[in-house]
Amino acid sequence: MKVATETDSGRGPSPVDAAARYRFVVADDHPLFRGAMRESLANLFKSADIFEAGGLDDLQTLLEREGDVDLVLLDLAMPGVRGFSGLLYLRAQFPGIPVVVVSANEEPSVIRRCMEFGASGFLPKTLAVDTMRDAIRRVLEGGVWTPPDVDLTGGEDVITRDLVNRLSTLTPQQVRVLMMLSEGLLNKQIAFELKVSEATVKAHVSAILQKLGVESRTQAVIAASRIESGNWSRPVN
Repeated sequence: MKVATETDSGRGPSPVDAAARYRFVVADDHPLFRGAMRESLANLFKSADIFEAGGLDDLQTLLEREGDVDLVLLDLAMPGVRGFSGLLYLRAQFPGIPVVVVSANEEPSVIRRCMEFGASGFLPKTLAVDTMRDAIRRVLEGGVWTPPDVDLTGGEDVITRDLVNRLSTLTPQQVRVLMMLSEGLLNKQIAFELKVSEATVKAHVSAILQKLGVESRTQAVIAASRIESGNWSRPVN
């Protein structure tokens, strides 16, 4: 992994080297978009290793296998992901890997929430190649990037802000369980999917309820859906 290091003069991170062998993962369920992103990255970073994942399970397997990854470019809507759950899961499970969200949804509230949940940047899918190169370079140097013409200072109600903070405290496995609860799966179905016991699932559910400050799994699902704002149907990604 090529990480930003202090320069000899101690002035901060060194510039990104376009010839360095960076390792990128493009996570999107549309093969054509993955191919276009791969081509763009390959043109921008000549020696880069570029991996692809079409869903959250594939992405998890890839990251566990490859380990040493410099950047994940993540779509917000793909198999195994509901709303911001994929971003939440990655930041909890792989905190050392920067994640940049790439989405067609450019609502300021969506961009702001991505940053609150730990994204290192947000790239609209319509972004020009030159701008994308500058954005990725900034992230690789340890910075963050969001569209400069988007106002991210808009306020949120106290309840939503509190919920965002509570969701950020979930462990990776708790995020997965909450995602499956949102899909309507029963405890035994969740246990089967995660290859754990029902008792373990019940323990996770209890912890989720406590962290979200709710009393039932239905309330947990409603709380989680509150931050999705209806933006995550398949056609919009």
